[in-house]
Amino acid sequence: MTLFDGVYPFYPQPRKAFAFNVSSIIVIALFLSLALSFLLILPGIRGRARLYWLLRVILSLFIGAVIVAVQFTGDWETGWVTANTSYKSFSRTMVNADVGLHIGLGGVNVTLVGNPVNQINETINYNEHFAWRFGENYDQIYNQGLVKGLPSPILYVAEKFSQHSPCGVYSQYRISGHYASATLWVAFCGWLISNMLFSMPVLVYGGYMILVTGAFMIFSLLSFSTVRNSPMCAIQFGPASLQTVYGASFWLTLATSRHHTCFVCDVVPGETRGLRRRQIRSVHLLLKQASCSMKVPVPLHSEKHRSRRWGGVGSQATVGLFQ
Repeated sequence: MTLFDGVYPFYPQPRKAFAFNVSSIIVIALFLSLALSFLLILPGIRGRARLYWLLRVILSLFIGAVIVAVQFTGDWETGWVTANTSYKSFSRTMVNADVGLHIGLGGVNVTLVGNPVNQINETINYNEHFAWRFGENYDQIYNQGLVKGLPSPILYVAEKFSQHSPCGVYSQYRISGHYASATLWVAFCGWLISNMLFSMPVLVYGGYMILVTGAFMIFSLLSFSTVRNSPMCAIQFGPASLQTVYGASFWLTLATSRHHTCFVCDVVPGETRGLRRRQIRSVHLLLKQASCSMKVPVPLHSEKHRSRRWGGVGSQATVGLFQ
């Protein structure tokens, strides 16, 4: 008996290829919930400040979501190739499939999708992840794939990144991924501090922290791109070769960091000039108050007051004398 198009409910289900990383979905859902919470209180803001706060908060949440989400994505560097290749080890059976390689900061994803998906009485649709983050053992995960009997193209690509491979790209990608992840976490801390400063009347210092955030995002890109300077081991499937290019996460991080730089170039100079004007105005006010405090106060009974007070009496006395 089958259920829902050939699914056997009382037997273990076949492995499915996932489309998104669960950690990325959690990060996106968290920032979307923060954005929706802000939209609920937005009607309480009156006037033109409503549009200003809407753009400010939405853009800030988008930047924070990008900084955190790209650390869990697997498309910093991607590549695809269509080839006729063997499906299993020690077998002459050939299949036509798309082999994909997706490199992230924490590991690699190797995909295998048949053309068509159903071939040789099997469903060829695989997406296997091999991690090298802290606490993960890449070679152990690779050995588990050997034990499970993964298809030969997936094991062939994953073996290129193993620690004992003659290609030697494991340490390069692993170290660059760790440094890129560390600098992105520093950029996230700078993003938090900039939001705190923007909530105070010190916008220029918030702009400086945005500049720090963008700088560390650029440092993460430079750290990851150093891998491209070393020669990449050839991944051949007959006459076809699998070549990798920068993926969506790399370009999204670059665009966000450039947005930081443009924002700082627009906001910080104007705020700096305004801050200087306020400082000069406050200095003039202090000097004016100091000069006023240094003036000698006029006494209540001055000479003028005395003449007015005794002038009439003196004149009468003088007239009396002459009389």
